[in-house]
Amino acid sequence: MIFDKDTAKKTAEVLLQINAIKLSPQDPFTWASGWKSPIYCDNRILLSFPPIRNYIRETMGKHIEKEYGKPDVIAGVATGAIGIGILVAEYLGLPFIYVRPDAKGHGRKNQIEGFVESGQNVVVVEDLISTGKSSLNAVKALKEAGINVKGMVAIFTYGFDVATKNFEEENIRLNTLSNYKNLLEQALETHYISEKELKTLSEWNTNPSKWNAK
Repeated sequence: MIFDKDTAKKTAEVLLQINAIKLSPQDPFTWASGWKSPIYCDNRILLSFPPIRNYIRETMGKHIEKEYGKPDVIAGVATGAIGIGILVAEYLGLPFIYVRPDAKGHGRKNQIEGFVESGQNVVVVEDLISTGKSSLNAVKALKEAGINVKGMVAIFTYGFDVATKNFEEENIRLNTLSNYKNLLEQALETHYISEKELKTLSEWNTNPSKWNAK
């Protein structure tokens, strides 16, 4: 769920402004999964824009304290959320760790990088939620290390039903700054897309794996 409507609207506005999110219904992108998609999201680009970077950092930090209480540690999901996770941890004055997709095959063979102790409270920071599988993989690693995961906060979610189901099954609370519904509302309001394009974009979101560009 989004934190609040104003935050969702403002976040969508700034992500569109810097092309962190691109909408292209007529010339769709191809994701690594092979899905055809009229949207592409790369929130890492916001790190290159100090005013927007600071907005995300402060907004996410304030919402974490309000919704989850101040945790002991902030954890970022590698690699996309390492940058924003560090910024949020710095804003809150907290330690930072990050979680790899898998344990390293050499050295200390860590999957969790940084110092954290069993029993500590952690809020996980993510940049983008699609199906939620990679995000929940990080949560699993933290739980296996005896860490108390209070929840996850992300910049943006596509709002897929499968993601909602995955988070519910794992009993992990997810809050995001913005989502697909609010993005489309903002894009239409600012004439970034037309009513016809809105229809195409909405159709994709209901069944992304089967969608084909018209």
